[in-house]
Amino acid sequence: MQARSPALGDMEELRRSYSHLCKECGAEPQDAVLRQLHQPPQGRLDLAGQSLTVDTCRALGKLLQNQTVWTELVLSDCMLSEEGATLLLQGLCANTVVRLLDLKGNNLRAAGAEALGKLLRQNQSVQSLTLEWNNLGTWEDAFATFCRGLAANRALRQLDLRNNQISHKGAEELALALQGNTTLQQLDLRWNNIGLLGGRSLVNCLPSNRTLWRLDLAGNSVPGDVLRAVEQAMDHNQDQHAAFQDNQARTHILSKEVQHLQEEKSKQFVDLMETVDKQREEMAKSSRAVAVRVGQLQEALNERHSIVKALKAKLQMTEAALALSNQKAQDLGELLATAEQEHRLGQQEAAQRESKLLKDLSVTNEKNLLLRNQVDELEQKVKSQQEQLFLTRQELTHTSAELKMRAVQAEERLDMEKRRARQSLEDFEKLHFKEVECINRHLEESQKATQERVHRLEALRLSLEEELSRVKAAALSERGQAEEELMKARNQARLEEQQHLAHMEEKLRLLAQARDEAQGVCTQQKQMVVDAQARASQLRLQVEAQQRRLEELQQELSNKDQEKVAEVSRVRVELQEQIGRLQAELIGQEALREKVAALERQLKVITSDHRGALLDKESENASLREKLRLKEAEIARMRDEEAQRASFLQNAILTYVQGSPLRSLSPPK
Repeated sequence: MQARSPALGDMEELRRSYSHLCKECGAEPQDAVLRQLHQPPQGRLDLAGQSLTVDTCRALGKLLQNQTVWTELVLSDCMLSEEGATLLLQGLCANTVVRLLDLKGNNLRAAGAEALGKLLRQNQSVQSLTLEWNNLGTWEDAFATFCRGLAANRALRQLDLRNNQISHKGAEELALALQGNTTLQQLDLRWNNIGLLGGRSLVNCLPSNRTLWRLDLAGNSVPGDVLRAVEQAMDHNQDQHAAFQDNQARTHILSKEVQHLQEEKSKQFVDLMETVDKQREEMAKSSRAVAVRVGQLQEALNERHSIVKALKAKLQMTEAALALSNQKAQDLGELLATAEQEHRLGQQEAAQRESKLLKDLSVTNEKNLLLRNQVDELEQKVKSQQEQLFLTRQELTHTSAELKMRAVQAEERLDMEKRRARQSLEDFEKLHFKEVECINRHLEESQKATQERVHRLEALRLSLEEELSRVKAAALSERGQAEEELMKARNQARLEEQQHLAHMEEKLRLLAQARDEAQGVCTQQKQMVVDAQARASQLRLQVEAQQRRLEELQQELSNKDQEKVAEVSRVRVELQEQIGRLQAELIGQEALREKVAALERQLKVITSDHRGALLDKESENASLREKLRLKEAEIARMRDEEAQRASFLQNAILTYVQGSPLRSLSPPK
């Protein structure tokens, strides 16, 4: 059986959990959800346009609490009820993996808005939330709860609230939330009912929010000056955001450089301290060595003095003993002759012992060769057992593949029969599905058991190889010890040979038992395969019986179909009339959409023209300001010239008056 990837295993576990949770709730799993769970994992669960029941929402809510596969959850246009949406959002409160949540077009109301507020307060992983085409703004208290949750959230980056009937009071609540929120970057509020008061509230809150750099307010009856103020604030926040990102990048680079410099400085300091410590240790060692050397010299000097004194005493004693030694010399000569004879006898005995030890050494070498032969035989046996295990594995894989093919064929036949008559074959499908699951489970259990036995046999083989290597090393060490100490090696070799022989016999017995167990398991597997084939034959007989039953039912259905032809034709006529009416309504809606698109295009053209006119006006204002500045400079220059002329005239008048003859006739003051 081939190993499956971890992601496919997670999807299978999710399918089982979903089915189990639906059974606990007493409901059948929805086919749309099962189809999505049968698809390969892509990190995205897309249930858009599927009508989800309350039981399905309850099961998905419990399933989403601990799942780690999906990072995007798309539930747009699912016609969620209040209870179903609340159960789903409660399950997402504990989720830590989902990054994108799409709840577009679900007509969420008061309970949904409160559940969303709780989700925003508790969940710290959702970064993008789409709530387009809901009615959150209709219920003011519930929308206020949602806004309080938004203010407390620290993970959301993008929020879409288009077409949610948000009034100016809802905009005021959003403004309060934006004052407390520090992570939201994009907010889409197009096609609501915000108006002038709501727009002003949002403009007033923007100076305290530095993270929001995109705010869309089109289709809200907001005046142009408010939109321009919002656009200026968004441009300012974008610039600040770009500057903040640049500063973060620079600070990150600088922190890395500082950290690198600190590491280099710390390394240099550590190297310096190590050199200082080494020098200190060398100095301490040298001082200790000098002290020890001095002590040794002092002790040697004292010993020399004592030795000199002892030598003097011994000299006197030797002079006295010299006479006695001359007397004993003759006795020693006789003793020396006898000792030489004994030494010769000892040499002969030693030669005999050496010859015996060499014979024993040769015997031990022969025994080592026999042990090596036995080890080679054991290795051959282990290889043969490995080949047998490989053959058994191949047989198991072939049998499992055949059983899988038969199970797939049986499932395809059952699917064909389900399409023809579902109502009459539901019980039979359940029984067949359970039997197939039991067969697969038994096969998986048996394969796991055989794999465990194979692992055990491989572990035994590895242990035998390790023990053989140990035996070889022990034999080599024993040989070296036998060459060095022949007497000890002989006794140790005998004991170790006996122990190893007993150990090897025990291992051979265990291997034989393991081989017998593996053969027993193989026979059991073969018996299980025979039983599975018998069950498959029984299932074939049952399928044939059901096919005959189906043929009878088809005859009955053909008779009933003839009766229902008239009713079907009548219903078909009614449906055609309804389809005609719906097509007319669709044509009207398409015309309205075209009008809306045309209005949007006109609005874009008007806004572009308005922006061009504003730019022209701003350029004209700049040119007029420049001209005014030049005129003011010219006026100031003319004033300076007039002041200079006036001063010149005054000076001239004063000089004229001082020089005139009337000054001499004027009376003194």
